[in-house]
Amino acid sequence: MSPRAIKLPRVAVGERFDALPKPVKIGAMTALALLFYALPLLEPPFISTPDSDFGAVLFAVATYALVALGLNIVIGYAGLLDLGYVGFYAVGAYTVGVLTAKHASLPFLLVVPIAVVVTMISGVLLGAPTLRVRGDYLAIVTLGFGEIIRLTANNSEWLGEAAGINQIPGPPDLPLFDVPHLNWETGTPLIDVNDTTTVIEFGILDQVPYYWLALTVVIIVLFADRLIKDSRVGRAWEATREDEDAAELMGVPTFRYKLLAFAMGAFIGGLAGALYATKTAFISPESFILILSILFVAAVVIGGQGNRWGVMVGAALVAYLPERFRGFEEWRILVFGIALMVLMTFRPQGLLPPRRTVRAKQLEHEVEALEEGLEVEVEEGRQA
Repeated sequence: MSPRAIKLPRVAVGERFDALPKPVKIGAMTALALLFYALPLLEPPFISTPDSDFGAVLFAVATYALVALGLNIVIGYAGLLDLGYVGFYAVGAYTVGVLTAKHASLPFLLVVPIAVVVTMISGVLLGAPTLRVRGDYLAIVTLGFGEIIRLTANNSEWLGEAAGINQIPGPPDLPLFDVPHLNWETGTPLIDVNDTTTVIEFGILDQVPYYWLALTVVIIVLFADRLIKDSRVGRAWEATREDEDAAELMGVPTFRYKLLAFAMGAFIGGLAGALYATKTAFISPESFILILSILFVAAVVIGGQGNRWGVMVGAALVAYLPERFRGFEEWRILVFGIALMVLMTFRPQGLLPPRRTVRAKQLEHEVEALEEGLEVEVEEGRQA
């Protein structure tokens, strides 16, 4: 078979989008962001969750996307397998709980920066003695870190022990105006003046402002992620991920950059935990069980580790699908596991792998095709 006869997959959508003029790209991204902000008001019937509060589900999706962006720095960019990421998530949440409801009454805008700094310090403290190990050993160490954080919270009186911390205050209210939702019960969208959301008024019954806050944080983190990925730090992470020994020989201080990846991943994880604590107003050790770490890693792997857009798609699927099909609660874990098996069998690189992965796969196909073509030519020559 001739190598030219083989059709190879290409990343056409991303390349075409990058080729567009800058104003067109900015306009498209702005329109997409506005659509996401409007989702809880539109409540499209084909994606809304009839058995769950749609605003709360969207908040969970945004939180998972934020966590996936942080974990993607550790796994996708730096190539470090972290199975205890829920520990950073818990540190951020408990810092907010301790400083606002348990032992102090500090304001939200002051507590969140403190929470992310404390979480980043915990990432440095974890990474400094453990990043000398690699692969499975690092995974085991980080797994232990996540369990240590949970057990510490469960057995520490000043952290509320198993009872946890309740009455965590939310962000400050700033009522501006009421935005009505759409009602689809008649089959056509109608403005429902009885179902409204007050912008930036964080009520317990209305989860939409929390979603808007989380979505805003995700957008800010996306901009920062892009800047750092295209910088010298991002290139150092890529070199470390591909071959740490070769990077060391080329003069890259791999340990320093791995520690930076851990710290930045912890920073974002703590920020997500802080948002979670303020939205739920209650946290306990049972809120940060091991299965959360597995789901976070699954989101990154499903979406395509190393691709910021891919990991957010994976996070959306992991957070949204169980709530969308809550009626099949007895079977959804089984279906989720089977779906993971099928995906890893037929598309191990994820749904939206980074371009480097696709190009490496294309190169692998081309090499195999050339080798096959050479073997055919040699065999035909022998027969002649």
